[in-house]
Amino acid sequence: MPIEFVCKIKFAEEDEKQKSKQDGDKESLIEESCAPPAKDFAGFANSCSLHGINHIFVSGRLGIRQTLWALAFLTSLALFLYQAAKCAISYLEHPHVTALNEEATPEMVFPAVTICNINRFRFSALTDADIYHLANLTGLPPKNKDGHKPTDLMYPAPDMQDIFNRTGHQLEEMLKSCNFSGQNCSAEDFSVVYTRYGKCYTFNGNKTTSRKTKQGGMGNGLEIMLDIQQDEYLPIWRETNETSLEAGIRVQIHSQDEPPYIHQLGFGVSPGFQTFVSCQEQRLTYLPQPWGNCRSTSKEKFPGYDTYSISACRLLCETNEVLRVCNCRMVHMPGTADICPPSKINCVDKALAQQQKNSGDTCPCETPCNLTRYGKELSMVKIPSKGSARYLSRKYDRSEDYIRDNFLVLDIFFEALNYETIEQKKAYDVAGLLGDIGGQMGLFIGASILTVLEILDYIYEVIKRRLQRMLRPQKEKKNKPQTSTVATVGLEEMKTKEPNDTTRSHPEGAYSNTILPNHHHHPHSHPHHHHAGRHGVFEDFAC
Repeated sequence: MPIEFVCKIKFAEEDEKQKSKQDGDKESLIEESCAPPAKDFAGFANSCSLHGINHIFVSGRLGIRQTLWALAFLTSLALFLYQAAKCAISYLEHPHVTALNEEATPEMVFPAVTICNINRFRFSALTDADIYHLANLTGLPPKNKDGHKPTDLMYPAPDMQDIFNRTGHQLEEMLKSCNFSGQNCSAEDFSVVYTRYGKCYTFNGNKTTSRKTKQGGMGNGLEIMLDIQQDEYLPIWRETNETSLEAGIRVQIHSQDEPPYIHQLGFGVSPGFQTFVSCQEQRLTYLPQPWGNCRSTSKEKFPGYDTYSISACRLLCETNEVLRVCNCRMVHMPGTADICPPSKINCVDKALAQQQKNSGDTCPCETPCNLTRYGKELSMVKIPSKGSARYLSRKYDRSEDYIRDNFLVLDIFFEALNYETIEQKKAYDVAGLLGDIGGQMGLFIGASILTVLEILDYIYEVIKRRLQRMLRPQKEKKNKPQTSTVATVGLEEMKTKEPNDTTRSHPEGAYSNTILPNHHHHPHSHPHHHHAGRHGVFEDFAC
């Protein structure tokens, strides 16, 4: 009959810790199999797609081969970082290139042409009041034609708009012939515009009804004959800022989007010559910040004008300065303020001189991002010839000397029906930067974006594990209460198995219900004596 012994075993704390550690390792087995080998950097180096590091971080002692590979890798990494820094610096400088191209078109919009007689006031149109009021402008003595002094007469306040309009040269009298692309034109095809030269006239200035030309070359543009009326030029008694010693007209060829700024951008045409002006349209495209310094069309509307242009900006800056200093504006300036009387001409001259001196600081005019300008080539021949002088004299009822001194012909045309495009382009954009850095990365270290993601993923896992260890609650260091385990041992089983076999046949921390783990028979040991075995220490053993 089998006899059963019921034994009560008390384990030490070390065995309990060992058992709980094994249980925790079993629970995290699945999680560890999916996570990257954060504890083993050599394992990461073998699995990473970064070239060279698998030859450096190997298990075992660091040898010459690993050292050479480390030097080669560090050299390649340094070269890559140097080239990448150069690429980044080049991108941050925002370089640009200029592309020049020429494009043909079946028809082209003819530019606006503004003409001004250099003489602003016709002498025969001036009244006594005009001479009195315009003394500061014309330099004429402030006396009327009968010799009376101004103190003897009372004149009303001058209307400068009326004076410029009434005393300026009238196009109906100056224009002798007009032809555009084979069709006759007249003074009605010109619009009145005011400039620093007074009353001027613009041909084809309306953007909505602009004329077009379908053929290039001489005779396919604007051809006009003008009489500059030198007999109406003011005599010079003394020089002023507005005194002109020349005779002829000023011409500016410009886009319909910009106002004339003829006193600075115009060119002169002399009487007694036929002047040929061959034009070449140029369409310029500039880059905004930070690649360039142009004014984008998306900015707010420019006050006083439909579109922004450098000429409009300069006129507005001059207007604001004159308004600030003199509380008035000149006749050619935009706005609704009162026009400055001749008595304030000195104030206006000082304000304009100061504004021109400080224009770059007080009122900078940016270049528009889209601009149309016209290149010009001028040539001229003398008119009239001896054979045509008599004919023109009879036709216009003027003497031959008058024809030579006052008549001129202006012929403006396109050289060809094509235009130049001058465009600024980004020399180095984001795509080029990434391409260069990617090429250097692949050349020197054999890496890519995915390699960078691998390294970041490994760093993330390492940091996460460290944080988990830091935030995991610390186990109490005090000894836990001793636990008791009851085992039932069969006498027959104990007889059939050797003690050494029982200790070797069970893993660490796991014991059979019928076998006493780690209990070695010793003839001199006491049942309650402590034994240190492979699996722990028994504190108590009783059957």
